[in-house]
Amino acid sequence: VQLVESGGGLVQPGGSLRLSCAASGFTFSTRTMTWYRQAPGKERESVASITSTGGSTNYARSVKGRFTISRDNAWNLVYLQMNSLRPEDTAVYYCSTDVLGTTYWGQGTQVSVSS
Repeated sequence: VQLVESGGGLVQPGGSLRLSCAASGFTFSTRTMTWYRQAPGKERESVASITSTGGSTNYARSVKGRFTISRDNAWNLVYLQMNSLRPEDTAVYYCSTDVLGTTYWGQGTQVSVSS
């Protein structure tokens, strides 16, 4: 299983970023995918998840209405569109999935929101 995130960077408050996660090594179209984030000194938290077909999504209260998770099962990709970014969104963002009882993580991508 391999998960590779990309798309992070430095953005001003109110700006937007789109994160991508490329997945391989498992049957992507059968797995729920989740984006997590971890800010310095804080625990890792779930940000958004999407079911295998994309038919259902869930969001943390802190990002609801600003972030959108989506997926492309033809290309084994999951996305996180982040709008109206705030300084408190600054964190390393990870994509994750569970396969046969094991949780897998990507290496993460840094998102920094600052003026």
